[in-house]
This record gives sequence, C-alpha cells and structure tokens, in this order.
Amino acid sequence: MMLDMDEALVQRLLAVNRNLYTTLAGSFAATRFREQPGYHRLLAFVPRRSVMLDLGCGNGRWATFLDGQGRQARYVGIDFSAEMIALARTQAESYDSVEARFVVADIAKPSWTKALPRSSFDTISALAVLHHLPGAACRAALVRQIHELLVPGGLFIFSVWQFTATERMRRKIVPWGVIGVDEQAVEPQDYLLDWHAGGHALRYCHLIDEQEAAALAADARFTLLQSFRSDGREGNLSLYVVLRK
Repeated sequence: MMLDMDEALVQRLLAVNRNLYTTLAGSFAATRFREQPGYHRLLAFVPRRSVMLDLGCGNGRWATFLDGQGRQARYVGIDFSAEMIALARTQAESYDSVEARFVVADIAKPSWTKALPRSSFDTISALAVLHHLPGAACRAALVRQIHELLVPGGLFIFSVWQFTATERMRRKIVPWGVIGVDEQAVEPQDYLLDWHAGGHALRYCHLIDEQEAAALAADARFTLLQSFRSDGREGNLSLYVVLRK
C-alpha cells in the first residue's frame, strides 16, 4: 500500500530544490548546456515532426539539442523557475527548426496542467526531473497525469539519476540532520545531495531504479519500449526510460 509522505515534509523538500534552482539558476545553467550522450539514443524514438511537452525544462537543453538535430517540433517547455525559463527563452532565439514556447509552471502542484497552451501532446519528456519530486504518491500521480495528456500511442521519455552508482557521486550525499530532518521521516531511497558550483546549496533526490520505473509505468498503464543507462564519466549516471501510451 502506497502511503502519502507528510505534506509539510513534502513542501520542505521541495523548498530545498527551489532554493538551488532559483538563487543559483545562472551558475547551475552554466553546467547544463552540453548535450548528454543518452540524448542521441533517444532520437530513434523522437519523430521528425511532433508536438512536444518538456517537464522541468530548465534552460531548454533538450530543446536546444532537438533543434541542432533538425527536429521540426512544436515544443512547450515548463519549469517552476522563472529564472531558468528566462534563460531558455534567450537560448531559443537562435533556434532554426524547433518552434519553442516556455511557460512558468510547477509540476509539483496538481493544477500545473492549467498553464499548458494545449490539451494533448505526441511526446512528453521529463529529463532529470522525477527524482526531485518528494513522495511516491506524488510521483505516481504525475505519471498518471502525463498519460492523460498524451495522444493514443504517444511517448513518455524520462531520465533519472543513478547517483549511488559511483563513489564519486556518493560523496555528494549529506546526512538529513543538516536540514533538521529525521531520517525515519523520509522514504527509502530518499537522499540529500551537496551542490557547490557557483555557491553552496542542497538538493533533494529520490533514487528511482529500474524496478521503481517499471512500477510507475505499470501504475499509469504505459507500455515499456526501452530502458538503458548512459551519461557521466562512467556511462551510467542516468537511467533512461521510453514508454508508450
């Protein structure tokens, strides 16, 4: 049985991440312009022409990659950080093939879909996003919303960090006591990670492995097309999952 995480704790963990992506938006974005190796493997699933929604788009790195690959996409990117959205809009001024629109919206709030300019999409992506949502119930609810927004046969593409896969990444983990949270109050596989580029901040992350990814897909009635690991120095920093409605 899936139990809801305490709402006050959910909001506290969300605030931890909002602090990083708002106050250090510029320095964080500077580390997020380079395309990921896994993106190239995803291209096989991205139509030459499509209507796309990108959740947690940040500075628009996925849209920039697609534009560089000549994809003729009508793309909508959303992110809670107005600072990140501003950076994405500036980047999009140079696009040749992607018709991009960026919207400030918070997918951690159930009403986020009201900010969308359309009601359905061919492809929805959430790259390095789901692991930042506290609470299993919250993550499952979002994936079900995504299923509803897709056209029949539409694709949901997501990636999640495998930050315990290497000692280099495990060194970023800090104890929950740093923010005064009891370790027993969070869910299994919940972690707090250090961030030092351009300033000091923390990040809440939940480790979503292949088993949990499959459970999320099954709960929302998706069909798994492919999953693989890529990225990082060791080639295994991210788990990529491609699902079909």
